[in-house]
Formats: sequence, structure tokens, C-alpha cells
Amino acid sequence: MNPILKLLIDGGQLSTSQMAKVAGLTEAEVNQHLDQLKKDKIFLGWRPVLDLSHEAAAATAVRAVIEVKVTPERGGGFNRLADRIARFDEVESCYLMSGAYDLLVFVKGGSLQKVAAFVSEKLSTIEGVLSTSTHFMLRCYKEQGFLLDGGEAQTSRLNVTP
Repeated sequence: MNPILKLLIDGGQLSTSQMAKVAGLTEAEVNQHLDQLKKDKIFLGWRPVLDLSHEAAAATAVRAVIEVKVTPERGGGFNRLADRIARFDEVESCYLMSGAYDLLVFVKGGSLQKVAAFVSEKLSTIEGVLSTSTHFMLRCYKEQGFLLDGGEAQTSRLNVTP
């Protein structure tokens, strides 16, 4: 495996100079590896992890997880439907899943009504979509490996009462 790709997977918060030290490369070599990973469309970009619970404007955004059951297309399977769903602006992520449903779709909207309208007017009307089950996210406790304290820092063990 590419040593820089491994570092991106294992230690995503490292700077290019830190990656160079860990991988035993120069910073220029790390940048060459990153450029190649971008060309190969493996490394798509850096993304910050933000705790927006304290930011009033961002806190108004509504996020939902939608379980979608679909009928696979002949010759295309799930791929064409998943690609079509993933192209909507409201969709943040779309995954093919095993189990009780086929696709897991993460959606963001300005309000509950906008997310509901997306589901009822756009998603559920696609030919091949059999059913949807929408779950609204109420609070985030951990995002991309980072604990979000939400004002309740837990620095010690929980109290145990006999």
C-alpha cells in the first residue's frame, strides 16, 4: 500500500511535514504522492471535523439517515439507482448495504419539512425505489472519530452506587 495513503487512513490529522517524518520521505515526496493520489481520484480532499452545536446558524441544519429499499435494475444492479440518488444536492453520502434495506442515504436540509419534501417528492418518486424509512438525527456525540463533549466533559469514570 502507498505509504502516504496508509498515513491518510491511519493518521488523517497529520501535516505533510509530519507524514514525511513518519514515512521516512521528504516533504516534496509526500506532496508527489498526494498529487498522484488526487490524480487517481483516491484522495478527494481534506475535510474539517466541526462541532456545530454551539453555532446557531449551523445548528438549524437538519440531518437525516434514510434506509432505502430498491429493485435492482437488469444489467445495472444497484449502481444506476445509487448513482442517481447520490447526485441530489441534499445527499451527503450514499452506501450500498447488506441486510434489511439496500441503500443508506445521509441527507442534510434547512428544516424537517425540506428533508421530508426531498424524501416524498424526489427520492420516493424514483422508479425502482420500493420504500424509504427516514430517521432524523437529534444529537451528535462523536463525529469521524472525534468525541463532541456537548458541554458535558466526561473526564473520570461514572459514579457507581452500591
